[in-house]
Amino acid sequence: MNSLETNTHAFVIRIWLEEAEGGEAAWRGHITHVLSGERSYLKDLEYILKFIASYLDVTGGRQATPPRDP
Repeated sequence: MNSLETNTHAFVIRIWLEEAEGGEAAWRGHITHVLSGERSYLKDLEYILKFIASYLDVTGGRQATPPRDP
């Protein structure tokens, strides 16, 4: 495996707008880290960044622990 492949991550993100009672809507979905298969469900779009950041360790390229589902 070359250096680029060891420092590359792929994610699949599925999001949808879910209507709640009272006419309010919220984003829902899940994000999956392709290599590990780790999937996490989300209740807001900011969680996507937290999940991805947990896999990006700029000090050494090691995988950190993904955040817990919100």
